[in-house]
Amino acid sequence: MSIAENLHAVQARVAEAALRSGREPGEIVLVGATKMNDAERIQEAIGAGLRVCGENRVQEFLEKEPQGAYRGAEVHFIGHLQKNKVKHLVGKVSLIQSVDSLELLALISRLALERGLRQQVLLEVNVAGEAAKSGFRPEEIAAAIDAAAQYEGVFVRGLMAVPPICRDGKENIPYFQLMKQLFIDNGAKKYDNVSMGFLSMGMSGDYETAIACGANMVRVGSAIFGQRVYPAR
Repeated sequence: MSIAENLHAVQARVAEAALRSGREPGEIVLVGATKMNDAERIQEAIGAGLRVCGENRVQEFLEKEPQGAYRGAEVHFIGHLQKNKVKHLVGKVSLIQSVDSLELLALISRLALERGLRQQVLLEVNVAGEAAKSGFRPEEIAAAIDAAAQYEGVFVRGLMAVPPICRDGKENIPYFQLMKQLFIDNGAKKYDNVSMGFLSMGMSGDYETAIACGANMVRVGSAIFGQRVYPAR
């Protein structure tokens, strides 16, 4: 199947999952994870109706953005963000989904203020407590949102999580349910720079389950672009 056919199939499944969960399909934001896809392939997806691209690596963003890879779509950053690379993203992407510490939040805020803007972000939750992953612990999220109020250069739009890799998408239901509860528990918090609108979770193998559990933003790569081929080491 072509990228366009894959995209339309994913869009249909997102719509069906939304309706089954009692929501309108338009309430779900589909982010196409563009990692390891070149500008031509990304433009093919955008031409077929993809409206939001998600890039995992700063270097890929810097290479592809001047080539017009994302023309016609929003760009989100969805990968692990090193502090020394923040300068390349602030004001260049519409949403940084993977803010995993208060130190990173403070740095983004400072750079955004220097550039005369307010950067939209999501707070990343290490929902399964995995040692190899970064992010706030679930019990830290309430305090992190409160602390975010002091950083005037950011606008916190919600939460994001990357649950463990699983063979069956339903294995992550407990983590998705925990994220939904965190989202509900903190959704009423209103500061000048906090409005909890997005719950980003679910990827190619489990996005329908994530939607069923309350996600309104999903990050789908291989189901749209095909399996990634990693270079041999």
